[in-house]
Amino acid sequence: MKKIPMFILHIFIIALLVIAAGCTESASGSAPSTPMDTPAGPVMPSVSNETLVSFVDSAVAYAKVQGTERALSEFNNRNGSFIQGELYIFAYGYNGTTLAHPINPEAVGKLREGANGIFVEEMGAEVRNGSGFYRYVYINPRDNNTLESKLGYGMQVADDWWLGSGVYTGPVNAPATATAASPKTP
Repeated sequence: MKKIPMFILHIFIIALLVIAAGCTESASGSAPSTPMDTPAGPVMPSVSNETLVSFVDSAVAYAKVQGTERALSEFNNRNGSFIQGELYIFAYGYNGTTLAHPINPEAVGKLREGANGIFVEEMGAEVRNGSGFYRYVYINPRDNNTLESKLGYGMQVADDWWLGSGVYTGPVNAPATATAASPKTP
């Protein structure tokens, strides 16, 4: 009975994001303009919100079937099945400890502090009741390690941990805020 409301919530959030994204074609039918005339770095394939949600959903299902230890081992595997293009699974305990991060394995087992701690705490609060989206700033290793805006999506796996992933949404034009993640890890 609880799965139906969560499904409806997911559909509602996705619909809101699609509506908020607006139209990608200008009124004259010409190609959309970019916010800056400077090159934005290498062109990467765009990942839809639906793909992001599906990727995280599949990781949660994997964790529930395989168990915590085996799932975290796979999520930490840099060559594993939970790294697909710019998408990778990260996992955190609600206490702030990094449980899995294939891009920054040195963070595993450590309590997140500073901007990373804020990220883990705030995104963890978003997913505490099931799932949620969270915006943050993070270095994009595929774009010359530049700071970029990122949309994260996470889901609770158990009472003590959650996992998530994120997609880059573009350059950061303003200085990073207190909730911005440092180059090391969200």
